[in-house]
Amino acid sequence: MKKLKVLMKEALFYKTLKDKNVKCELCPHFCIIENNCTGKCGVRKNIEGKLFSLVYGLLCSTTIDPIEKKPLFHFLPGSKTFSVGTVGCNLKCKQCQNFETAQSEKIIGEELKPELVIAKAIKNNCESIAYTYNEPTVFYEYALETAELAHQAGIKNVLVTNAFINLEPIEKLYPFIDAVNIDLKSFDEKFYNEVCIARLKPVLQAIKKIKEYCLIEITNLIIPGLNDDLNQIEDMCKWISENLGKDTPLHFSRFFPQNKLTHIYPTPEETLLKAKEIADKYLYYVYIGNIDLNEESTYCPRCKEELIKRLKFEIIENKINENKCPHCKLTIKGVFE
Repeated sequence: MKKLKVLMKEALFYKTLKDKNVKCELCPHFCIIENNCTGKCGVRKNIEGKLFSLVYGLLCSTTIDPIEKKPLFHFLPGSKTFSVGTVGCNLKCKQCQNFETAQSEKIIGEELKPELVIAKAIKNNCESIAYTYNEPTVFYEYALETAELAHQAGIKNVLVTNAFINLEPIEKLYPFIDAVNIDLKSFDEKFYNEVCIARLKPVLQAIKKIKEYCLIEITNLIIPGLNDDLNQIEDMCKWISENLGKDTPLHFSRFFPQNKLTHIYPTPEETLLKAKEIADKYLYYVYIGNIDLNEESTYCPRCKEELIKRLKFEIIENKINENKCPHCKLTIKGVFE
């Protein structure tokens, strides 16, 4: 318990209210938090009228990953990223694969100061640091300080996020973020309300704001019977194309039974292939993950040359040179060297 008190850090983005209550303004929940209570994320606590992060520097996950695992296919392919995460999340997704930590009711982890994260990334030849596994928004202060130091040290920063975050926090954090994979869970408000205990509209607003700062890739986990309606998937693809650009990478991911959805069967191959067929009409780079369908290579949108050949998380061949297709010289969106 003493250790947690040492690690606690006053939170950013909150207002003090009457009777020692506070209003958190980090994410669109806008939690009104009474004294000695936490917000919906479970890791930001009101102590005598001040809001504190309970997970600053308290990591429960530190791993060296291939950047492709995030997944990021258009950002430093073949490189390693130093991945960090804490407990807590501002969503309560029934399909969450990291629910044991993201939805943990206990504050757990080991202390790792931002300077040590930088040192470990350098020691392990990682070109980037990934804020991932749980939702980075809930350990915002730690992510911000680490990201600033990383940039000073010449290390890139990547985020894996649900994008359920307000605009002002985006403006402060994202100048230090180089690439982001956003988990766009559905294109249906009902799904967000019932499955994630959140809302879709603020996510879409945040995504458009994030586009101003860094490279974006989108992931959509397709869950049978919940968000696999092909008309909604087409609407999502149209929105991505119109608001983020046709050259925005989109990853369709296969669902497997987990957390509170163990009664639902894995996503059929046919559904994933149909979704890709639809997306290909609107977007240049569409991938299928969590299943071996040989749909993870990057092709030139113009001449159809296979530019990056992948086998799971391994790069077999990368032909992109100076961000261009070697055959037709079309510029390929991304950071490839």
